[in-house]
Amino acid sequence: MNTIKDIMEILNNISDFSLQEKWDNSSLNIGSLNQKVENVVLSLDIDSDIVKDNKDCTLFITHHPSLMSSMKNINPDFYPNNLIKQLIKTDSAHIAMHTNFDKTHLNRYVFENILGFKIIKEKDFICYGDIDMSLDELYLHVADKLKLDFKKISPLNKAIKRVALTTGSGGSFISSIEADCFLTGDIKYHDGLMAYENGLSFIDIGHYESEIFFSEILYKELKKNDIKAIISQSKNPFKYT
Repeated sequence: MNTIKDIMEILNNISDFSLQEKWDNSSLNIGSLNQKVENVVLSLDIDSDIVKDNKDCTLFITHHPSLMSSMKNINPDFYPNNLIKQLIKTDSAHIAMHTNFDKTHLNRYVFENILGFKIIKEKDFICYGDIDMSLDELYLHVADKLKLDFKKISPLNKAIKRVALTTGSGGSFISSIEADCFLTGDIKYHDGLMAYENGLSFIDIGHYESEIFFSEILYKELKKNDIKAIISQSKNPFKYT
């Protein structure tokens, strides 16, 4: 039976935890390195439904951390304390692989394997590729591949020759994007205004929708290392109508 320490070493070889951003918490969020692991569950997020539906001594490995800021009180009625209570009660644990995994696997996988584009340049979180589509054609392609049920794009309508992608939330990169169109999620009003003024088209590809592939990527990597895991996907907190 593996310990969490054993699996942490494997995960570090897959995607070095030292690559994470300074503000991130890619690590063992909940649990002890000496705990025994009987089950491994993969998901984008850890939530109450996933925790409730699984067995004791389960290691949850997710993309997003459960602990990102200091806690000033512990109230088990509210997130994430409710999850901490349940994991401790069932001798379970939680590891997050966030910005390190973005850099080593997730962005590249979505760009190449899901959208079918060829990377010509990669810079930290940003993948670049050359295409020949109109903005509308690109949106239809992306919406089909990522199963988007909403449409949020810039009003610019021009030929797209170079496209850039950052999964999750990449609005902070808009000022440095060197492309005709930027694909990312969580684009805020002022991000959109900057893109418009800079002549950059964008397509909001959703945070959940663009990162949902984390589990299937890690599942394949763990299988290479003889670690059995199951995928129990968390729910999208947003519903579009």
